[in-house]
Amino acid sequence: MTDQIRVLLVDDQSLIRVGFRMVLESAPDLLVVGEAADGAEAISQAAALRPDVVLMDVRMPGIDGIAATESIVAARPETRVLVLTTFDLDEYAFAAIRAGAGGFLLKDAQRDELLSAVRAVHRGDGVLAPRVTRALIDRVAGDLEAPPVASDPQASDAQASDPIAQLTEREREIFTAIARGMTNAEIAEQFFLSESTVKTHVGRVLAKLDARDRVHVVILAYEQGLV
Repeated sequence: MTDQIRVLLVDDQSLIRVGFRMVLESAPDLLVVGEAADGAEAISQAAALRPDVVLMDVRMPGIDGIAATESIVAARPETRVLVLTTFDLDEYAFAAIRAGAGGFLLKDAQRDELLSAVRAVHRGDGVLAPRVTRALIDRVAGDLEAPPVASDPQASDAQASDPIAQLTEREREIFTAIARGMTNAEIAEQFFLSESTVKTHVGRVLAKLDARDRVHVVILAYEQGLV
């Protein structure tokens, strides 16, 4: 196939890499182009192999997944990084997302969930495991400053120009649904829309908010007090 998604596996445990390789290569549209056992090797392999998606472990000896993610995304923004971690509340994984990762998935994800996540990240949709959404909001809450209270007309005008205001009513609904960790299929079911229509709305929301992916939508929604 000429349109296969090229994937680089990064994990310091060889058995985990073998397992992920077996799962990924069971799908005809995915191709594992390389493996790396640490961050330094991941950076080197990403530069040489130019993968579409990197499955990135965070806890590794030497250069960890956080630094590797930041380096890979900075050098080649079109390469998407999907962080894989064992724990819901892995602050290293949150740091990797802030470093530019396009999503966050737990290692105990089911086969279909993993495959769907790789495809979604490749499309640029971004992925955030629903059960991790609350944890992400709680984790970043301490790093975010509360919006200033408007005490004069000038401050009110500044608030009125916030990016959320430019969304249509439907786009605002989609925005809130994304922030709650809903997938395109779940959004389509809730609002009685086709998935293609939802995808169009999601693209417009991301563009209007200048958000790279769904992870940034979650953070923006928290800042706006919508979740």
